[in-house]
Amino acid sequence: MLEVRQSPVFTAWLTKLKDRNAAARIVARLRRFELGNLGDVKPVGEGISEARIDYGPGYRLYFVKRGAVLIVMLCGGDKRSQGADIKRAKILAKEA
Repeated sequence: MLEVRQSPVFTAWLTKLKDRNAAARIVARLRRFELGNLGDVKPVGEGISEARIDYGPGYRLYFVKRGAVLIVMLCGGDKRSQGADIKRAKILAKEA
């Protein structure tokens, strides 16, 4: 099993989501992460990966993997804010 930690930025983003169905899908995805099933993921540079959720506006979860047992969720967004979210994730990864 993997340990999944959330940055304060990620937690704030998730709790502010207005679409409760989307939030439930994201929480389910995090549970699958814990089981080692990362699903639809691609690298975006500097050790950061993007998990894509094909629902609504196309939610994106940005994370780094630290060792064999830890994933740190950096931030989230959707397809419209993808470029800015990747830049933000790179900054947050340096702080994590």
